[in-house]
Amino acid sequence: MAKLNIGLIFGGKSGEHEVSLESAKSVYETLNKKKYRVSLIFIDKSGKWSTEKDLEKIDVFFPVIHGTYGEDGCIQGFLELLNAAYVGSGVIGSAIGMDKDVQKRLLRDAGILTAKFISVEKIQLNKRLTKTIIQKLKFPLFVKPANLGSSVGVSKVDADDDLHKAIEEAFRYDNKILIEEGIAGREIECSVLGNDKPVASLPGEVLPKHEFYSYEAKYIDENGAVLKIPAKLSKNKIEEIRKLAVKVFRILECSGMARVDFFLEKSGKVIVNEINTIPGFTKISMYPKLWEISGIPYRSLLDKLISLALENKRKKDRLQRDFRI
Repeated sequence: MAKLNIGLIFGGKSGEHEVSLESAKSVYETLNKKKYRVSLIFIDKSGKWSTEKDLEKIDVFFPVIHGTYGEDGCIQGFLELLNAAYVGSGVIGSAIGMDKDVQKRLLRDAGILTAKFISVEKIQLNKRLTKTIIQKLKFPLFVKPANLGSSVGVSKVDADDDLHKAIEEAFRYDNKILIEEGIAGREIECSVLGNDKPVASLPGEVLPKHEFYSYEAKYIDENGAVLKIPAKLSKNKIEEIRKLAVKVFRILECSGMARVDFFLEKSGKVIVNEINTIPGFTKISMYPKLWEISGIPYRSLLDKLISLALENKRKKDRLQRDFRI
């Protein structure tokens, strides 16, 4: 059987560039070289592409670009123009998953519990903004760029004196930011896999040793957090979280893969934090680790993701692209 040509896309113009390099290294090392020829497609921080192979010869593209220009529908739109098969969500699911403001509004309208929040665009920035936020939301607050991940540009604010500085920090990375009330609860994560019939893994728990699960806690300080895999939860709560993860995945038009993050309050209430359509893919990342304890080893998980990409491509190819009277 002929080997499939896989184009591994990584790097990119993003604050998460370095994280992408680590994820891509792990994916490259794990892909079964007996089944795949893997071509490395590197995008540097200025947006310049470097590839070993003509893009037309790639059977399946595997984007591992976290954040801006990779997880927000940009790469996906380019690959759609190439009429290519690619791993993960399409343009709409990627864009919605990336924009935390749009994402949370869609979930709220669907009756899904999320933290109370306000979105602010740079053009709205004025002296009255801080006062408005304090009137509408309760401390502690989290201030974050609307279109970024890996906790880049995120600040926890406990008093109004620190709010303006946090807002300025978030606006360094995006022209729209999110300010949301902090939730006191356990941080639970669940992996989702599939297209038309998505399934969810067993959930895991993040126990940050920093004030919150910051970029430093995730990627710099090796003792920044403890991952409990699987999370210690009742059977009923596990099933509730798994069903909710799949529901969120469907509402946000996702496909292929995603990691859904929750807060679990002491009362037992489950609140959706956010979805990540290209989650971390290092061997210690939550997405593959959760599937490992759910019965799908890392290498098999990559095989499934590639199969799902080809399945999506076949579905699209059956559509009629021209119009005849």
